[in-house]
Amino acid sequence: MVNARRGTSSLGCLVTLLLLAAAIYFSVSIGEHFWRFYQYQDSMRQEVRFAAHNSDALIVRHLRERADSLGLPEAAGEVTVQRDGRHIGVEAEYYVHIELPLFVREVRFDPHAEGVF
Repeated sequence: MVNARRGTSSLGCLVTLLLLAAAIYFSVSIGEHFWRFYQYQDSMRQEVRFAAHNSDALIVRHLRERADSLGLPEAAGEVTVQRDGRHIGVEAEYYVHIELPLFVREVRFDPHAEGVF
């Protein structure tokens, strides 16, 4: 005796795989923006580490070049450097426009670093 298979489990698997592929596809585009943010913030931390040897203008120039090389919006290059004695703070702010199906959002990033030199 042969049991007839219903096709619903195969279709269910296909739908699950389709949803998983769509989730991965859109996660990669969002994750790319966060990855660039972390790279830029790491560059800020590096500049803070060497702040005793670099002037504020040089720090700003390095970070503008880094923002440009990462493909960040121009606003990311508008860096604020604040020194108070041996303490230094570096920060910026920029927005990224993220578009997904049925979802559009402006995401604010504010990389910063501070330390003592």
